Amino acid sequence: MNMADIKDAQDDTTQGRTGDLLRRSAVSLLGERRARQMASHGSDLKVIARNKLTRQGRVSSRALEAFRDQHRGERCIIIGNGPSLNETPMALLKNEFTFGLNRLYMMFDELGFSTTYHVVVNKYVVEQCTDDFMALRSPLFTTAPNRQYLADGGERYFLERLTGPRFSGDVSRGVWEGATVTYVAMQLAYFMGFEKVVLIGVDHNFVSKGEPHKLVESQGGDANHFNPGYFGKGFKWQLPDLETSEIAYRLAGEAFAADDRCIVDATVGGKLDVFPKVDLATELNA
Repeated sequence: MNMADIKDAQDDTTQGRTGDLLRRSAVSLLGERRARQMASHGSDLKVIARNKLTRQGRVSSRALEAFRDQHRGERCIIIGNGPSLNETPMALLKNEFTFGLNRLYMMFDELGFSTTYHVVVNKYVVEQCTDDFMALRSPLFTTAPNRQYLADGGERYFLERLTGPRFSGDVSRGVWEGATVTYVAMQLAYFMGFEKVVLIGVDHNFVSKGEPHKLVESQGGDANHFNPGYFGKGFKWQLPDLETSEIAYRLAGEAFAADDRCIVDATVGGKLDVFPKVDLATELNA
């Protein structure tokens, strides 16, 4: 895959097309490797400037720093939102450290507990569900542009966005979104020191097809997630980019392995083939 194919999951359609044109132009003039290095370097400088030279950036960076290695050597579960959650023994998670993603809170009443942490990055999801995210009791991690919807304060933490592909082991300096909120959760889990990450509900399979990142509006019940009302009728959302997310997942697997840590996949019937497959009940009883 060349650089022109790597798209930012949070760009809307117009911005994505403009970004593609700029990337193709940079690759043509500089070559793929050099263009990618320059793009990454440029985003790093912007993030460093915001973190060091602005009060908001300094406060945010210090707040995130408090989570570094807080869970060294422990296990966590990253919970996706696929239909497979309805076939997953969720009661097993009650006493585990968990990351909820996007609108997983729709399941909290059924679960009888909320997740330890919550992560959302897509601006369309945040914009349409602002009140829900503001009401969460768990620490909420999102990206800096979502400050326009989610007020500072409380237990809301804002991550700077970096150009990728890359895996960020230090989220206080930023993250690459990797076309999926699951990847952001993986970077957070690494930063927090978790030794093992178990995935569930990461089906990596969507009924809805079309151009990656295209903004669409649901016309009826949602067949792509655990609840038909998840992205129900009238909800605006972006079509998935499974190819880019696989690139991100492989980077995460490599980063964890290099530090003698691991990510395993306990999704029931999931289509993702990047991580070792495990049975959830067996894994949690190990």
